[in-house]
Amino acid sequence: MSDSGSGRGRGDRTYAPDFLTELFRNPLDPGYEDAARSRVAGAPVWPARSVTAVVLVVVGFLLAVAYRQTVAEEPGRAQARAGLVEQIREREEESDRLGERADALRDEVSRLRVQALGGSEAARLRELEAGTGVGRVRGDGVVVRLADARDDPDAVTGAADGGAGPDRVIYSDLQRVANALWGAGAEAVSINGQRLTATSTIRSAGDAILVDFRPVTGPYEVSAIGPGEMRKRFEGSAASALMRQVASKTGLSFGVRVAEDLTLPAAAEPRLRWAGPPVDPSPSGSSESSGSRTSPSPSGGGR
Repeated sequence: MSDSGSGRGRGDRTYAPDFLTELFRNPLDPGYEDAARSRVAGAPVWPARSVTAVVLVVVGFLLAVAYRQTVAEEPGRAQARAGLVEQIREREEESDRLGERADALRDEVSRLRVQALGGSEAARLRELEAGTGVGRVRGDGVVVRLADARDDPDAVTGAADGGAGPDRVIYSDLQRVANALWGAGAEAVSINGQRLTATSTIRSAGDAILVDFRPVTGPYEVSAIGPGEMRKRFEGSAASALMRQVASKTGLSFGVRVAEDLTLPAAAEPRLRWAGPPVDPSPSGSSESSGSRTSPSPSGGGR
């Protein structure tokens, strides 16, 4: 009884074929068999080339649509850019007209002031205006010219910079030259027609150089009126030596020449930022209230 039960147990057992046996028994992949069965049944079969062609067509269509939209938007962008350029040009022309009008009014005010004052007082006023920069001056002096280097890269390295800084004029170059001219005895200095005063600023805004918040472009000419030995003093300064070194290494243009009968325009009149009535004397009559008291400084405190 036990033998028959054990026999039935051995007969009911199933053994899964090993991998090699199954491989040799069914060498064809089931996927190919399914494809052949589908082909016989009439179902469409998409080969790899057809799928690739469809994908390429879809991608090409998307690229064409994107290009069409970009081209369609380009006229609008160009029109907006042209409109901005036109507005900038109009503002510049208006600024120039207002500057000319301001110069004419300044000349008229000076003429009326001279008529109202006496001869000695008018001469003194003109001298003070020339010294402060709010009056037009004329005389002999020197002109320092600076210009950007040409965009000719090195034939071996392909670099356009000789290692001594940028190959274009930067705002600190103009600052250095102007300060050196003042130190050499200049009585009046201007940069591309912009007169410098004690409160003038030379700054940069991106790639632009601003002189008193007005842009100047190269080539830059720093004109100065002063004594005859001013050129010799300037060329012997550290600023001149540095600029010659920079010019030799980067290709930047730097030159100094004597100029006769220069005319430097007047700078804009400074604005009064703070004003107030004088301090009224105290009725106590003490020495503190009789004139030794000073009004507070604009910053809020004195020394």
